[in-house]
Amino acid sequence: MEYGWPTDVIETVISRVEMRLRTSMSAPENTVDVEQFFTNLFEFQYREVTMVGATLTVLVASIVFFPGFENAGRGVQSELSVGLLAVLSMVAIVAGIVKGMTGFGYSLIMTPIFATVIDPTVAVVVLAIPPWMLNMFQIAETGTGRSFVREEWSLLLLAVIGTIIGVAALATYSAGPLVPFVIGLVLLSYVVFQVVQNFVTVEEAHHPVALGMAGFSQGFLLALANLGPLLPAYFHTFERDAERYIGGLAMVLGTIFTVRIIQMALFTDLLTTYRLWLGSVIAVVTIVGLLVGTYLRRLEFDERAFNWFVVGLLFVISLNIFRNSVPALFF
Repeated sequence: MEYGWPTDVIETVISRVEMRLRTSMSAPENTVDVEQFFTNLFEFQYREVTMVGATLTVLVASIVFFPGFENAGRGVQSELSVGLLAVLSMVAIVAGIVKGMTGFGYSLIMTPIFATVIDPTVAVVVLAIPPWMLNMFQIAETGTGRSFVREEWSLLLLAVIGTIIGVAALATYSAGPLVPFVIGLVLLSYVVFQVVQNFVTVEEAHHPVALGMAGFSQGFLLALANLGPLLPAYFHTFERDAERYIGGLAMVLGTIFTVRIIQMALFTDLLTTYRLWLGSVIAVVTIVGLLVGTYLRRLEFDERAFNWFVVGLLFVISLNIFRNSVPALFF
């Protein structure tokens, strides 16, 4: 009789080792080679061109569409003092840091806060611009490209369909408190589930239909209320490669926000030049936070710390959503 390890155990160990090696070999450097960056930029490498292009787009829009100091606050129908603008700018930077670290969270943080200061529908429209820039930047920064599109084309297609329907709904109906409240419940349920299950991991078990529905819901909810936690929660459960996790989210969210902006600009009266300017200004401020968050992510903190950070962030966001939606619904 021969004794030894079962074949399935050996194959499992080998596959785990190979996965670890691929992850370590593809991990990004903690430092940035500035000279190499500009060399690649002048050679029109897509990663550098996309990052610079997204940044310059919002920078140029913030200058070209500037309405003048006397009209800076009129388009939001709110008294925006210098102090309040400073606070909102700090919130945008913090949200950018979170986005750089985790790949999501910007809209979930910004929208409930901005909606307490300006009209909720205006907030949803204005806050479509900064996430577009952020996600275009992260698509390039993580190296996400055609391979992801080939593998997850159905996810992207359903996300686009959900976005188109959501923008049409936003143009017809004002964004009320019910949708954010439901999203808050989904977030809180997911947090409780992950904590009780001790951060369940289901590797490579995601189903195309379930993933597609998550993408459709993400597109619809982002277009309607600028709040879409379902796809980040889904990816957090099924995708444990940090770069693919963040890059995949950026690809889907970047597609959603591109469709949103085009549809709002060409087929509705939602995206005025003033709102485009204000969104671009917020995006310029957010760049600082994005760069800081990207650097912190590359420090490669361990998986459990990442899990606690993501779940803790979702919990705080759910409480903030409830703070704004519960009084409007029940009091």
